[in-house]
Amino acid sequence: MALAHLPILTVTPNPALDVSTSTPRVMPESKMRCGPTRLDPGGGGVNVSRVVRNLGGHSLAVYAAGGPTGQAYRQLLDREGIASRMVGIADATRESFTVDETSTGEQFRFVLQGPELSEPEWRALLSAVADDFPVGGFVVTSGSLPPGAPDDLYAQIARITREHDSHCVVDTSGDALTAALEEGVFLIKPSKRELRELVGAPETDEIGLIEAARELVGRGSCQVVALTLGGSGAVLVTAEEALRLPTPPVDVQSAVGAGDSFLGALVLRLAQGRSLGEAFRSGVAAGSATAALPATDLCRAEDVERLEQGLEPVTV
Repeated sequence: MALAHLPILTVTPNPALDVSTSTPRVMPESKMRCGPTRLDPGGGGVNVSRVVRNLGGHSLAVYAAGGPTGQAYRQLLDREGIASRMVGIADATRESFTVDETSTGEQFRFVLQGPELSEPEWRALLSAVADDFPVGGFVVTSGSLPPGAPDDLYAQIARITREHDSHCVVDTSGDALTAALEEGVFLIKPSKRELRELVGAPETDEIGLIEAARELVGRGSCQVVALTLGGSGAVLVTAEEALRLPTPPVDVQSAVGAGDSFLGALVLRLAQGRSLGEAFRSGVAAGSATAALPATDLCRAEDVERLEQGLEPVTV
């Protein structure tokens, strides 16, 4: 039975129809015969909604989509039982391709540029967010911004979030992340690379990144920094503490969706009233559970619960 929790809304301006397959070897100038093909509705916010569903929660996914790929995308979401609201656009939703090379275990990921949004289209997305706002809950804005969308789109959503006494969670990079931090948000989830780019220090070590995260929190740009470190784990930084967790040992099959799984589990646990430390532990377990699955599959509740056992955050 699902536990009650605060409302969660996810926003995906630039979703992608994820196509995944495999081939014995990726070679130039060759026709490569592929194995079975899998289709999934991808993109940061929608993946967060899928993880929330997998872990027994519920959310509303707001996204922009159009064309034949957009219709296929919507059908896949409906089939998975994800409550959603699609904002129609003129151009076709993009695709992304993941190819597993079975002879080496290497994975190749091709992410296409998204369709260009007109001003009426991105404003319609903002209106959809405002219409379904989770007062007192969580708004997760995630993924890249499509061409045509303003750099401050997530910042505008953060402003609406504050006006509705909700928590804005941002998972993006570059100018979109900078603009959101200038507005002020509840939580950001940068990778090492994204945080290095944000603070302008490409060679900063882990200790330096933790200090950079503390500075962001100290100046009021955000309340929480959830810094993901890939296979090395993650760090959670607030004004009161910095917690470190390694990843539990798993046989890594695919990195696709691991970061979104981390964020989805973390947000759901916070919405359920769990402590930051407990939510952080669930996030790390969910990211690892997804990495242990092939292609674009996302974590399962029983795997997350198993991997959580023995995970105890360490103060750094």
